[in-house]
Amino acid sequence: MTTGTGTKADPWVLKTPPGTSEYSMYRDDTSDPPTIVCQVGGTKLLYDARAIEELHAMLKAHGDWMPLGGADEQKPAPDGTVEAWGRSESNPRGGWYGLKKGLRGRFGVYMPPLMEALGLAELTHDAKNNRMRAKG
Repeated sequence: MTTGTGTKADPWVLKTPPGTSEYSMYRDDTSDPPTIVCQVGGTKLLYDARAIEELHAMLKAHGDWMPLGGADEQKPAPDGTVEAWGRSESNPRGGWYGLKKGLRGRFGVYMPPLMEALGLAELTHDAKNNRMRAKG
């Protein structure tokens, strides 16, 4: 169960797909571009907020389950995964949705639970190798 409204004062409180770690996210529309701020312990990651609509559109076009494939920025993302799409020159941003150099990865870990909380996707919640697909 997700809590929060997605503001800095009341962030979404989410869990990673396996349900093992809790983190928070909120939307900051005052930044340029608007960002999703992801707080994981003492680490703050930033993602382009357009990722929400664009990931949903990509998943709808894909039409089936897609592996998440979360990886740190310094590690390659497995082909055909949400993580790889979030870094790909062929996505609508022409590259990384992560905006903080050195911490641009983990798109496939932290964005999918937000998409699920917003009712835009469904996820599997296995110990590993989770997948997602579009809803709506």
